[in-house]
Amino acid sequence: MRRSASYLLISVALLLAAMAPLSAQDKRLHIAAPATLVETGFLRHLLPRFSLKYGIPITVVAPGESADAAFTDTPDGTPAFASGDTTWHLTIPAASTANPHLAKFADWLGSDIGRNTVTGFAGPPAFSADFARIVETAAPILDGDQERGAELSLVHCGRCHVIGEINRMNGVGSTPSFAVMRTFKDWKRRFSEFYALKPHPSFTQVTNVTEPFADGKAPHISPVEITLEEIEDIVAFAASVAPADLGAPIQHQ
Repeated sequence: MRRSASYLLISVALLLAAMAPLSAQDKRLHIAAPATLVETGFLRHLLPRFSLKYGIPITVVAPGESADAAFTDTPDGTPAFASGDTTWHLTIPAASTANPHLAKFADWLGSDIGRNTVTGFAGPPAFSADFARIVETAAPILDGDQERGAELSLVHCGRCHVIGEINRMNGVGSTPSFAVMRTFKDWKRRFSEFYALKPHPSFTQVTNVTEPFADGKAPHISPVEITLEEIEDIVAFAASVAPADLGAPIQHQ
């Protein structure tokens, strides 16, 4: 009986030993990174600290190799850390979005512990988790036709908003000009989604996007009928408008 129990314990131990490497292998992440990042030594500082905490090993591979995610210096993913003038992004392909281990890594990178780990790299070069300034000043990628957008803005928006010198005296006083709206941090979203922001839904129809007017009732003013492509043109024009100089903030004494 004792011998049988001993064999059973040995069998269980061998089974667990055999399963351990397999479990680690199942968890292993492969992240692609270019040589310019790898050669800094930063990833040798960053990745083992995550692996030690969560037991999820990470292997760095070259760009183009099979990987669960990639660090890139192009704005194709989520900003992760910065060095000098370069902001590195964590890009996750659609096939990996359901990977729970990758999600844990992304969450850790954005946590206080992850950010402190980034700034704890001795360098050189220095790395920082304070990349908001670089991201905010990056020029937005726009696909619209700027000249066509100017024409559409005058026709559809110019009856209420001042879009520029061309209708400087014709806007409605209670509506902000394009130049003023360009000072808003979320200006691109406001222009891209204006049809969903009050009061526009009551008189705006976007082809294949918005619902017909309630009960078939016509709006109280001439409706704006527009396509998503034309909205992209308007956004491209808005991007060319210089933000208004609203002066320095009021100083309280």
